[in-house]
Amino acid sequence: MNIPAAERLIVALDLPSAAEARSLVEALGDSVRFYKVGLELFSTEGYFPLVRWLADRGNKVFADLKLFDIPETVRRATANVSRSGASFLTVHAHSSVLRAAAAEKGAMKILGVTVLTSFDQSDLEEMGATKPLDELVEARARATLESGCDGVISSPHEAARLKQRFGSRLLVVTPGIRPASAAKGDQKRTMGVEEAFRAGADYIVVGRPIRDAADPRAAALALQASIAKALA
Repeated sequence: MNIPAAERLIVALDLPSAAEARSLVEALGDSVRFYKVGLELFSTEGYFPLVRWLADRGNKVFADLKLFDIPETVRRATANVSRSGASFLTVHAHSSVLRAAAAEKGAMKILGVTVLTSFDQSDLEEMGATKPLDELVEARARATLESGCDGVISSPHEAARLKQRFGSRLLVVTPGIRPASAAKGDQKRTMGVEEAFRAGADYIVVGRPIRDAADPRAAALALQASIAKALA
């Protein structure tokens, strides 16, 4: 896939307000081109103005809203998000939801959420899942492609299997990325930056290791250097 290396790092703007998100973006400057704007900011004022502000300044935006509702509601919500300037939107990887989102995606790419990186096999068993985690991720990735969507959110641990099965037809976006010095936090299925790209990730999503760094711009530049090394 012809993805510019500098766009493969997606920084999660998991912050309490749009004003704080803007401040972080301005501090990061040209070290980051792609941002995730998720549920925390969606629950505050200013979500869509922030998305438009990012798009207007030349950044790409990943609207991580994980839509999951009746198909008609998902279809209409997708149409609204597609007009906001977002490049990516997440929906849960259930066939009817995926098809509804695909119908209104326009130029925006739809990513199916397979299994949250804060879940492991024991969580799935508690929820009544009948397949092992890696098989469930693969099944949901297949449903994503068959529904006319573009890619998936999965942990880096499933990236190699997904790329082996689906190749370049499927975008693989991986959260749960942790530099060696970073704590795992509430993520259970994590991996380092270079490992994730070598496993087949197309994009990585990083939040706390940049947001909480003493110098966020320096942290972002270090991650960009690791990405460049992995892709060399």
